[in-house]
Amino acid sequence: MRCTGYCTASSYETLPLFQSLHVRGKVQLYRDVIHLQIKEEKRTVGDVFYFSYGAVVFWGFSEKEEQEILSELKSFEKDPFLRIEIDEFTFVYGETTKINEDIISLQNKNILTKLAISYGIAQSLKLIIFEEKVQKTIDHTKQVPNELAKKGKIPLSRKEISKKMGELFIERNSINLHTEVLDTPEFFWEHPEFEPFYRRTTHYLDVSKRGDAMNKRLTVIHELFEILSNELNHQHSARLELTIIILIVIEVILILLKDVFHLL
Repeated sequence: MRCTGYCTASSYETLPLFQSLHVRGKVQLYRDVIHLQIKEEKRTVGDVFYFSYGAVVFWGFSEKEEQEILSELKSFEKDPFLRIEIDEFTFVYGETTKINEDIISLQNKNILTKLAISYGIAQSLKLIIFEEKVQKTIDHTKQVPNELAKKGKIPLSRKEISKKMGELFIERNSINLHTEVLDTPEFFWEHPEFEPFYRRTTHYLDVSKRGDAMNKRLTVIHELFEILSNELNHQHSARLELTIIILIVIEVILILLKDVFHLL
C-alpha cells in the first residue's frame, strides 16, 4: 500500500480546514496536526495527516485519490508552492515497526504509530524547502566573496548593497522563524511511547544531519551579511572622509582668497 507525503504550502488554515473535513470522515485534532480517516461501508480506505506547516501525509490511498484530496486542500493553503515536494513509500504490516529501502513495516494499525512516522516524513519534506531556499540564496550571492577576493572590494553601489542585505535578511529570518518545525514535536511529551517510531523515521531520512548541514549554510549567509554590512560601512566612511577633505579644501581656498589675495 502507498504512503505518500506532500509539502504544498508554507502553512494551512487549520481551523477552517478542520471544520470542512467533517463531511469527509472521522476527524481528530492533535495539537498542530489534523487526522482524517475515510471509511467506505465500514471499511477504512485510508488515513490523512494534515500538518499546520504545509505538509500532508497519506496512508492507503491511490495516487488519483491523493490528487483529489490535494485539490480540495488548495483553498486552505497559505503561500502555496509552485513546485510540490513529494516523498513516496510503501507500507505493509509485519512483526516489527521499521523502515528499510522505502518500505515501512507496521506491527499494528494504531493511528498514533502512523502519526509518529508521519511527523518524520512531514519534517523531512519541510526541510527540503528550507534547504532549497538556503541554497538559492547562497547561489545568488556567491559572486560577492569572489569579487572581494579578486578586487579587494565589492563592485556594488550603496543602494545595491542595501538591497542585497535586505534580501539576505528576509531569507535568513524566514528560515529561522520556521525551523522550530524541525524540533521534536510536543505531541511526544504526552505520548513518549511513540517517540521511537518518530526517531527511526527521522534517522532513516537523515533529518538531523541535514538540519546540521542547513545550519552551517545559514552561517555562510550570516557571514555574507556581515561582509556586505562591513562594505556598506566602509563606503559610508569613505564618503564622509571625502566630504571632509572637500570641505577642508574649500576652507583653505577661501582663506587664501581672503588673507593672501585679498579678493574677498
